[in-house]
Amino acid sequence: MGERIYLNNDWKFTETYEEALLDASFDDSGLESVRLPHTCKELPFHYFDEHIYQMVSGYRRIIQAKPEWEGQVVLLTIDGAAHESEVYLNGEKIGEHHCGYTAFTMDISKQLKYGEDNVLAVRVDSNESLNIPPFGFVIDYMTYGGIYRDVYLDIKNPSYLEDVFVYAEFGPAKEREKFPRRAIKAELVTEAVFSGPVLAEGCEGKVRISYRKEGEGDYVLAGESEIKNLKQKMSYTVENVVLWDIDRPVLYEVKIELSCNGEVTDVRSITMGFRKAEFKTDGFYLNGCKVKLRGLNRHQCYPYTGYAMPESVQRNDADILKKELGVNAVRTSHYPQSHYFLDECDKLGLLVFTEIPGWQHIGDDAWKDQAVQNVKDMITQYRNHSSIILWGVRINESQDDDEFYLRTNAAAHELDPSRPTGGVRYLKKSSLLEDVYTYNDFSHNGNTKGCEPKANITPDKAKPYLISEYNGHMYPTKSYDDEEHRREHAIRHAKVLNEVAAQQDIAGSFGWCMFDYNTHKDFGSGDRICYHGVLDMFRNPKQAALVYAAQQEETPVLDLSSSMDIGEHPAANQGNMYIYTNADSVLMYKNDRFIKEYTAADSPYKYLKHPPILIDDFIGDAILENEDFTASQARDIKDVLNMFARYGATDLPVSGQLIAAKLKGIYRMTEGDAMNLYNRYIGNWGGTSTVFRFEAVKDGQVVKTILRKPMTDLHMEVKADHTLLKEGNSYDVAAVRICMVDENENLLHFYNEPVIMETEGPVEIIGPAIVSLKGGMGGTYLRTTGKPGKAVLKLRTEQTEEVCLEFMVEV
Repeated sequence: MGERIYLNNDWKFTETYEEALLDASFDDSGLESVRLPHTCKELPFHYFDEHIYQMVSGYRRIIQAKPEWEGQVVLLTIDGAAHESEVYLNGEKIGEHHCGYTAFTMDISKQLKYGEDNVLAVRVDSNESLNIPPFGFVIDYMTYGGIYRDVYLDIKNPSYLEDVFVYAEFGPAKEREKFPRRAIKAELVTEAVFSGPVLAEGCEGKVRISYRKEGEGDYVLAGESEIKNLKQKMSYTVENVVLWDIDRPVLYEVKIELSCNGEVTDVRSITMGFRKAEFKTDGFYLNGCKVKLRGLNRHQCYPYTGYAMPESVQRNDADILKKELGVNAVRTSHYPQSHYFLDECDKLGLLVFTEIPGWQHIGDDAWKDQAVQNVKDMITQYRNHSSIILWGVRINESQDDDEFYLRTNAAAHELDPSRPTGGVRYLKKSSLLEDVYTYNDFSHNGNTKGCEPKANITPDKAKPYLISEYNGHMYPTKSYDDEEHRREHAIRHAKVLNEVAAQQDIAGSFGWCMFDYNTHKDFGSGDRICYHGVLDMFRNPKQAALVYAAQQEETPVLDLSSSMDIGEHPAANQGNMYIYTNADSVLMYKNDRFIKEYTAADSPYKYLKHPPILIDDFIGDAILENEDFTASQARDIKDVLNMFARYGATDLPVSGQLIAAKLKGIYRMTEGDAMNLYNRYIGNWGGTSTVFRFEAVKDGQVVKTILRKPMTDLHMEVKADHTLLKEGNSYDVAAVRICMVDENENLLHFYNEPVIMETEGPVEIIGPAIVSLKGGMGGTYLRTTGKPGKAVLKLRTEQTEEVCLEFMVEV
């Protein structure tokens, strides 16, 4: 029933909109041919003026309207165009939209010329002077422009389902809490809006609801109802449904069939999970089980193309969050994001906090009216995503405005009674109209506690509390910063996560942020980038990413905060070095001599399941075995030399000073003696190069090993997120990540040389063909060109052999 036709190909584009585009006789052969998703201006990686994407651009396309469409309802949807749009069909204005982050749909049935070509033209204003959210003041993220999501037609019977919202309700919580994974009974609630003559005289309208596990077996009838109103709520008891949760995100397909006199006129299929998500005074509960939210904030942007990336790339970000970074939640800062990204969150069990567009500024009455409309659009368009657990209905980090926020909360609760509201603020004890107090806690400065107590922040301790941002601008970190800086960045994330885990009445936290992003001149490092991410812009991991990755159990993690090169550290003092792992223990060897077995008990971060573990011994039993000291003397020498390595001779802690005094006063050891021992057992100046080996042990087996030794060879490691590229509704894109490593797979952090790329076959490089690595890492994107066949990406540097990555393109 019904047909969807995507209109992502065969567009003509101009950076300068003109009314001539509306005319059927206009010769558009001189315009640029583009495919959607499209950015109005491809951008450099950094150091560019954001005004270059601010323009009033034009898109033009021919629609061949089939004769058989006449008498049907033809709906045109633009899923995302940044930021204000006017739509014309055959010279007639058919719609406008004033938000760059939500979709809009127009009924074009009356304007179409059936059996003929029709001229569709879209005027897109991407200027940041518009009087709509998020504009009106400075914004800490670039907003780009263009039609950057899908455009499609829906061909419908005159009696059709205009809107459907499906969710679950449950009885008493005891059964869920006792048997969280058992198949249980639930209420399947369907709210539907009908359009057309479904209530006309002579039409016996009915709705039939059925369901099944996604892709499995036959549908099971939930119930059937007679249509009595154009908007109707129906509830049916369903048996033996399996709950959707973060570890086992079981999805169901719910089929809604609309009929008149027994003839089916429309069918909708909604994918949903049966789950109960609740914010309580003491935290967040999923299906009756308490879950500490551990998430990151995500912008929807990419190098070069801004917001414009297709389905596979959007889904890949969700995969990275869940599978590589090991988080269980994401906040879509600061606007609704791609349905493809949310679909993947549904599939993976990744919990989502999404919010309306905005950043600090609240505008005039017309601006506020648009913000309220944005709430309504966000909720009606996204509420069938089971991964979403919280609606953000305040402008991010804005001042209190009770009259305004009473309206946004009311709109949210009316359209979705199943979810709570929140609102991201930087104010303590501010006006709380939402269900959850969401607050950006940037109190941690490296020395203070990771976060403040809930009681210090919220004006109502009975309401739930959630930290929506932390770190970020407090400690910007580039992938090529020195080792101490990169380590400190990681440890700050660990300290916040640890403290949030310790405080039982905090629902969780969202770190700022997933990856570095382009920003305006007022923010960032002066090159139009905010280096706030735990990943770089190509989604390569910085050291802080290891803190998150170690919290998952699926993939073995073992890495160090240090390259173990003493010359990288001031005065050759190594400082604190950490092991990042999710193993049961880590065995440390130096030149094949066993030094120590480390476990989570050796970490100062006691509330994390897999915390960073401090390396506090570089000697083991070597002094006792090799030198003529008693066991007590050897132990004292070992302790003080290990402290020298971490703190330096002038900054020894009191305990180290006391040991040093003991060695000098009682054992008559001179500074020269101590220095000789230090150089021999830790410093290794002028001696044989040291080889460190670390083995991660899980369930009694070594699951991962790393070697730190002098580099003798280097090579490029190139990985694509997928190599079978499929053109579906539009082009496909492969995300390619590049890093330079040594022969033992250690990242070469200071390799910043260029990589030269070229392609063969039906693909093209997005952005430049020569890129310089940053911190030993970089990336590119490969886009299909509409033709099938084999494709190859070739990469080379001056120091490495050519690497060839093969792809297959299906059309």
